[in-house]
Amino acid sequence: MEPLSHRGLPRLSWIDTLYSNFSYGTDEYDGEGNEEQKGPPEGSETMPYIDESPTMSPQLSARSQGGGDGVSPTPPEGLAPGVETGKGLEMRKLVLSGFLASEEIYINQLEALLLPMKPLKATATTSQPVLTIQQIETIFYKIQDIYEIHKEFYDNLCPKVQQWDSQVTMGHLFQKLASQLGVYKAFVDNYKVALETAEKCSQSNNQFQKISEELKVKGPKDSKDSHTSVTMEALLYKPIDRVTRSTLVLHDLLKHTPVDHPDYPLLQDALRISQNFLSSINEDIDPRRTAVTTPKGETRQLVKDGFLVEVSESSRKLRHVFLFTDVLLCAKLKKASAGKHQQYDCKWYIPLADLVFPSPEESEASPQVHPFPDHELEDMKMKISALKSEIQKEKANKGQSRAIERLKKKMFENEFLLLLNSPTIPFRIHNRNGKSYLFLLSSDYERSEWREAIQKLQKKDLQAFVLSSVELQVLTGSCFKLRTVHNIPVTSNKDDDESPGLYGFLHVIVHSAKGFKQSANLYCTLEVDSFGYFVSKAKTRVFRDTAEPKWDEEFEIELEGSQSLRILCYEKCYDKTKVNKDNNEIVDKIMGKGQIQLDPQTVETKNWHTDVIEMNGIKVEFSMKFTSRDMSLKRTPSKKQTGVFGVKISVVTKRERSKVPYIVRQCVEEVEKRGIEEVGIYRISGVATDIQALKAVFDANNKDILLMLSDMDINAIAGTLKLYFRELPEPLLTDRLYPAFMEGIALSDPAAKENCMMHLLRSLPDPNLITFLFLLEHLKRVAEKEPINKMSLHNLATVFGPTLLRPSEVESKAHVTSAADIWSHDVMAQVQVLLYYLQHPPISFAELKRNTLYFSTDV
Repeated sequence: MEPLSHRGLPRLSWIDTLYSNFSYGTDEYDGEGNEEQKGPPEGSETMPYIDESPTMSPQLSARSQGGGDGVSPTPPEGLAPGVETGKGLEMRKLVLSGFLASEEIYINQLEALLLPMKPLKATATTSQPVLTIQQIETIFYKIQDIYEIHKEFYDNLCPKVQQWDSQVTMGHLFQKLASQLGVYKAFVDNYKVALETAEKCSQSNNQFQKISEELKVKGPKDSKDSHTSVTMEALLYKPIDRVTRSTLVLHDLLKHTPVDHPDYPLLQDALRISQNFLSSINEDIDPRRTAVTTPKGETRQLVKDGFLVEVSESSRKLRHVFLFTDVLLCAKLKKASAGKHQQYDCKWYIPLADLVFPSPEESEASPQVHPFPDHELEDMKMKISALKSEIQKEKANKGQSRAIERLKKKMFENEFLLLLNSPTIPFRIHNRNGKSYLFLLSSDYERSEWREAIQKLQKKDLQAFVLSSVELQVLTGSCFKLRTVHNIPVTSNKDDDESPGLYGFLHVIVHSAKGFKQSANLYCTLEVDSFGYFVSKAKTRVFRDTAEPKWDEEFEIELEGSQSLRILCYEKCYDKTKVNKDNNEIVDKIMGKGQIQLDPQTVETKNWHTDVIEMNGIKVEFSMKFTSRDMSLKRTPSKKQTGVFGVKISVVTKRERSKVPYIVRQCVEEVEKRGIEEVGIYRISGVATDIQALKAVFDANNKDILLMLSDMDINAIAGTLKLYFRELPEPLLTDRLYPAFMEGIALSDPAAKENCMMHLLRSLPDPNLITFLFLLEHLKRVAEKEPINKMSLHNLATVFGPTLLRPSEVESKAHVTSAADIWSHDVMAQVQVLLYYLQHPPISFAELKRNTLYFSTDV
């Protein structure tokens, strides 16, 4: 295709600039994760450029008017009330006469463009069509409408100019013309598609090529030339050129119109509309928010867009969802052919007038979607972190760029799969005239954002409609340049200089909330981002029947490259009829939600940082402090040997005259009594203040331990058990044997691995071995309830592996490389060691001690 720069226009247009600055994380993948062919860089093609530069007219630049919508143009010099009226009117006539002549040429050009349309349409229904109906509608989109607008304008203006006198008014004609610029917006949005379609058709059809290369344009009435030959490409550009010309004429007319003339306010209004229109398709406003025009010329703006996982035909598909002012459109990126930039393919759309959210009791059960096994998701996370470490090592060693790119591609593949398969929170929308659609989200915050954005737009007076194939093509075509979310939210899409996020533990105290209009049963949840998506990490207790809840609950949240903290405030629903059939959970009402950035400089201090999040008139007060991964890895022996925390397990069992420490037995008993079916048991954080209270009573061997345990939240008891093992001065599986466990789990031969792993257990001191076997059987019983508690063996291994194996500080110096290496090879191996024993048939202490070894007992 011939570049537009041959017309003397600047080569770089606003759309070129826009495309060249966009990078997209899905260049090689479609919505289902299939590999796609890469095309050349975007921005390699030229799009229409509408010049509003001050060099053309001092008053034309929207910037010179302050850049705001609705600002009337400042009257140029010469518009003072004392202007010479006769001279001014004569100048107006000269301006209008010149414009009228150019308008005649423009109409002739539009006629020439429309001339082949009728015969092409006639052949489209025959056995030998030149073009299909859809191709014709795409190439000639809105030309007929533009022609009729200008023909009417010309027919009304011509007699006024021919019978010119001081009483002639024509401001209303320009005002009407400006009010119909929405049709031009639709044309501009389709322009690139029209040119591409015309080019393709020319290449594939000789007949159409001949037509498009020599279109006959009538000359003006008094011209010697009866016709001139022009290409279709050149004619398709004319409407774009015309908008600038019309705006220039308005400026010149206004310059020579007295302020007290009846035309003055009408021309002023027309110029304002025209300048705003030019701004909307140039660089003076954010082009991502540019309006797309409906067939009626009304503005349709993009309000929100983002990536969501849709359940389609019982499988997960990654979609890009676009919310416009009157329609929700679900799309996926099409495979890009060589030499073309990528475009979206519309999967479905729902006019907002027809969109409803089914209530829990109304919604049908979701189609069966097999959840991705938790252990496979955890494996992906480990692979991602290991690949991240490899990339960092390659960069540090100044490795080959090819090797780094290969690792990055592998990392993206895993991150993409994780993003696709991890969400579980259902978000269903329904077309009142048709079917329902189901998305799965990872965050209730995100679900609430989408719902609120749609409901806000639905408060306006919306009408139902059906888009024609061409209108849908134009709308879908606009998505690429309008989108605000360009990359799949995975870490491999981040620039090298972007913050990697925080790794370690965030301690959060949720203090209180104010601003509720009436008493309710209230609680909060905390979400943080991890691996590109948000997950719920903690939940306060329900504060009943109050408008000013005071929780004062502390949580310890593990951060994995996190950058944001979200707090959601809910009203608890106890009505069991309001169950979401998509996941069988009671739907609680979100009262408010807010988000803050985790600024390392703010949170990485030893002191608590207190803050307030405001949400829908509600204020939630909280405090937080951060402990880096390096600090949290330390195992610090207790100075006070009379307690149980931070004291060697052999010392505690000898003092208690027990085989398994009392704290382990009591916590396990309580969890099995009333927490074995608790969703996320051992994964969900308990309240830190409750855990510290339990730690104190166990350390003091208080006689009220049993009473306190029976009243305590079960997640706090589970957290106390984890804390006990984490604070052992050396890991339960010992520092001495740690290297051997790492080597044993890496063995490939199953028989050799079995021999080695059993031998290592026999090598443990008796208190450690008996306690480990006791815990192992408990965790297996917890995993038996996985359909209810969502805790698989792999989940439990992920939680407990590092806790039971991570060496003490002295031993671990050689194993910990960086704070960001949270899922390092060592951590992966620690999880695999525990998983090996969890998946092993029951192991008894007596059997282990009886069996002889096939190889040396030296470790």
